[in-house]
Amino acid sequence: MGVVASLALVVLLFGVALSPAPASAQQPADCPDRCGNISVPYPFGIGARCARDFGYELVCNHSYKPPRLTFFPPLPTPTSILAGRRLNLVSLSLADGEAVALVNAYRECGNSTTGLVSNDRNRTTYLSLLGSATYRLSAARNRFVTLGCPTLGYLSDDRGYYVTGCTSVCRPSDWNAVPPGACTGVGCCQSRVPPNVSFYEPSVQRLGENQRSFLASFLENTTACRYAFVAEDGWVENTYRGRPEFNRTDDFAVPVVLDWAIRNVANCDAAKRNETGYMCRSANSDCVDSTNGVGYRCTCSQGYEGNPYLLDDRGCKDINECQHLDKYPCYGVCTNVLGGYKCDCHPGFSGDAIKNDCRPKDKFTLALKVVTGVSVGVFLSVFMCFWLYLGLQKRKLIRTRQRFFEQNGGVILQQQMHSGGGAGGFKIFSTEELEKATNNFAADRVLGRGGHGVVYKGVLDDNMMVAIKKSKMMEAAQTKEFAREMFILSQINHRNVVKLLGCCLEVEVPVLVYEFVSNGTLYHYIHGKEPNVEDIALDTRLRIAAESAEALSYMHSSASPPILHGDVKTANILLDDKLNAKVSDFGASKLAPTDEAEIATLVQGTCGYLDPEYLMTCQLTDKSDVYSFGVVVLELLTRKKALYLDGPEEDRSLVSRFTTSVKAGRHRELLDTQVRNEMDDEMLAEIAHLLMRCLSMNGEERPTMKEVAERLERLRRYQQHPWAEADRNAEENQSLLSMEQLNSNYQFRQHDVLDLEEVSTYTFSL
Repeated sequence: MGVVASLALVVLLFGVALSPAPASAQQPADCPDRCGNISVPYPFGIGARCARDFGYELVCNHSYKPPRLTFFPPLPTPTSILAGRRLNLVSLSLADGEAVALVNAYRECGNSTTGLVSNDRNRTTYLSLLGSATYRLSAARNRFVTLGCPTLGYLSDDRGYYVTGCTSVCRPSDWNAVPPGACTGVGCCQSRVPPNVSFYEPSVQRLGENQRSFLASFLENTTACRYAFVAEDGWVENTYRGRPEFNRTDDFAVPVVLDWAIRNVANCDAAKRNETGYMCRSANSDCVDSTNGVGYRCTCSQGYEGNPYLLDDRGCKDINECQHLDKYPCYGVCTNVLGGYKCDCHPGFSGDAIKNDCRPKDKFTLALKVVTGVSVGVFLSVFMCFWLYLGLQKRKLIRTRQRFFEQNGGVILQQQMHSGGGAGGFKIFSTEELEKATNNFAADRVLGRGGHGVVYKGVLDDNMMVAIKKSKMMEAAQTKEFAREMFILSQINHRNVVKLLGCCLEVEVPVLVYEFVSNGTLYHYIHGKEPNVEDIALDTRLRIAAESAEALSYMHSSASPPILHGDVKTANILLDDKLNAKVSDFGASKLAPTDEAEIATLVQGTCGYLDPEYLMTCQLTDKSDVYSFGVVVLELLTRKKALYLDGPEEDRSLVSRFTTSVKAGRHRELLDTQVRNEMDDEMLAEIAHLLMRCLSMNGEERPTMKEVAERLERLRRYQQHPWAEADRNAEENQSLLSMEQLNSNYQFRQHDVLDLEEVSTYTFSL
C-alpha cells in the first residue's frame, strides 16, 4: 500500500500514549492560547492538561521559527500499521469547525529514456485519520489534483481500493491558440473527494508508454514530474488560475481541510440529555449538529462572540454592534442591547435606519385618526365574533369526538386495558395523530382498497411506519362488540399475523392501526408481472402456505376465545421483505360464537373463496376458513385466479377445474410449470389429497387448520430433503394416495362448486 515500514515502530511507540483520557470540565486559566501566530481555542489545548481529551491535544514545537503547531492522530488499533503521523496545522476555526493541515504532495519524476528516476514512496505523502474520533477529511472543502502530463492520478484507501482520480493530458506547442481553463485536464486535472474518507494514499501512473493507440498530441510537451495530492479547494483555485506553471519539479506541501466536532454522542439532542458531558457551556451558546459524521459543535448565539465551550466569564460575550458599524450598519441612533442592537431614525424621521431609509414623519390628521379608530373598532368586533364562532365549533367538535369515543366502546376498552395490565403496546390514537401520519389521508398514501375499507400508509412521530385502515360503515350490533373484540385482537402475538397496534375511536367508524408489511400481498406477488412466478421455487410456495396455515391455526386453537377470520384469500396475506407470510385484514373476522344466539345473520366474504356450507347456513365456523385456505393453496400452486370470468363457463371456477381434473387424473396439468418441474408424483398425490379434503362440500369432512399446518410443514420438509424424510416416515410415504384412490374417494360434481365473481364481496341477509 505504499506505507513505509518504519510506521510499525511508530505504532508500537505511540500505542500506549494515546489511550483515552477523561474530558476536562473547564480549561485551566494558565493554558497557552497561541502557538506562534495560530490561535489555539478550547476544546483544543497545548498539552494533555489543557485539551478536552487526547483527541484535541496539540503540540507547539518551538524548535522552529515561527513555532509549529502539530497533532498526532490516534491509532485505529494498538497493532495497526496504518498509523497516523504528526501533521502541521496552519489554522483552527471554532466558528467553522475546521482545521487546516499541511500534507506533502506525492511526486514521481523520470524521463522517456531511463524511465522512473525518483518517487516519494519514502516520504509521508499519505493521510491517516483511522483512529481519530475528532477529525474527518472534509469532502466539501477539498479537491483531488493531478499535476503533470500525461498522467493518471488516483487515491487509494487503507485497503488499497480506488477512491477517486482524474487524468491529465498534454497539448502541442501551439496550445496558446486555444487557451485551456484552469486545471481542467490539460497539464492539471481535479476531482471531488467522496465523503467518509479517513485514509488516503496518492499515486500516479504515466500514460502513453507502449500504447500505440494513444493520441500523439497527448504526448507532446510532457512534464518531467507528476504529482498527486488532496488540497483545499480555495488553494487549488487560487494556485491554478489563469495560466499557471504545471511543469514543476520541486517538493511542496499543500493545505488539507479537516472537519472536527465533539463526537462522543450522535447529535445535539443526545448531547443535551447528558448535562455533565454537554460541551456548550456558555449560557449564550447554541448547539449545531455535525454535517460530516456523528457529533456536534457549539457556536455563540447571534449577537455574541467568544468561546462557547467555556463558562460565561471566558465564554460568549455580548457584541457592542454600535462600535463596529462597518459590520453592523446604522444610519441613525444606535443603541446596543443584549444579543443585538437597535437602530432608530433621528427624532422627526421614520423609516429603516439600517438601510439609510429615514424620511420626515407625515402629519397624522384628526380625520385620519377617526377613520383609523373606527376601522380598528370594526375589525376588533369582527375578530371577536369570528373567535367566538371558532370556539363554539371547537367545543362542538370535541363533544362529537367524545360521543363517538363512547359510542365505539372507548371507555370499556380503556377499562379492559387497565384491568388487563396493558395490551402489549396497543394504543388508542387521536384523530390528529393519524391525520399527521397520513398527511390528512392523502390519495398518494393509499396502499389498497378492499371490501371493508381503505388502507393508508402512515408514519408516526417516532418514525415507525404503519398501515392505517379506515373502515366502511359498521352495524350497530358490531359497534357494541367492537371494544371487546379489539382488546382480544390486540392480544394476538404471532410472527405470521399482522400485529394490531391500536385504533382511533373519535370518529364515526373506528380506524385501525396495523404494523406495516413492505412487500405487498400474495395476490399481487403470484399474479403480478414481477417477479415472474415461474421463478418462485416450490419450497418458497410451501413455506408461504405453511406459515399462513400456522397463523390461522393459532387464531383457531390458541387465541382465547378462538378467532375466525372469515375472509381468507391471497389478497389478505401480506409478504415482508424476506417473503414471510403475514395474515391480515380482520374486517370480516368474528370471535367464535359461544351459543346459537350468536350465529351470524349476514354472509360476508369474497366470491371464489366462500365456503358453500357457510353460504347456505349463514354460520361461520373454523372449517369455513379451512375451505377458503384450500382455495389459497390451490391458487398459489397453479397461478390461476379463484374466478376467471373471461373463460368458458366450466373453467371459471378454479375449484371446479381442480376437482374435475382430479377425477380425470389430469390435475398435474393444472399446476404451474415451476411446480410441475419440482413436484414428484408422491408429493402431488399427497397435496391433492389434502386439498380435496379442505375443499369438501361437507365441513365436517375438512381437516382442522392445525392438521393442515402440520401436513404442509411435513410436505415442505419432504421437498427439501426427500431422502431423509423417506427414512423417518417410510410408512407414511407408502400411504401417499394413488390417482385411482383419489378418483374413487372424491366424486365432485360440476354444480357442487360455486361460480362467483372473484373481486366482489358477497353479502346475504336472512
